[in-house]
Amino acid sequence: MSQYVYSFLDILGAVTGPGMSFSIGMDEGIAEEGITIAMDENKNTKTMGADGSGMHSLHAGKGGSVTIRTLKTSPLNYMLDQAYNFQTTSSANHGQNIISIRDVARGDSFTAQQCAFRKLPDNINAKDGGTMEWVFDAIIVDMLLGNGTPAVT
Repeated sequence: MSQYVYSFLDILGAVTGPGMSFSIGMDEGIAEEGITIAMDENKNTKTMGADGSGMHSLHAGKGGSVTIRTLKTSPLNYMLDQAYNFQTTSSANHGQNIISIRDVARGDSFTAQQCAFRKLPDNINAKDGGTMEWVFDAIIVDMLLGNGTPAVT
């Protein structure tokens, strides 16, 4: 396997939580813009002193977000909408989702825990169908980038 090749064909994922459990990846209507995992804050703050000395402050936060972009016609929109409606009726169901995404060819692995829907996506009805962006806020995001040659499990 070449470590210089990437393909969305190798991305497998799952979303689980109260009222939902399904796969995300190929054949689920993921938009061309795909899936984004982002951290909320910098891991470091640099503070400079008046005398030119400096200090680094390491932050413990691991919060982030996961954005899943679907085609307007994707069946995932219905499933995500049903889960959103269920999870936002009570705090007992809110903020308990886990999102796992893996690049099986490269060995990359992403896990977002204690995820909550940020809001319903904007719904644009226009000449072209477009996409929908489902954003989850996560309390803990763990990211492990592979070396392009994943170990056989």
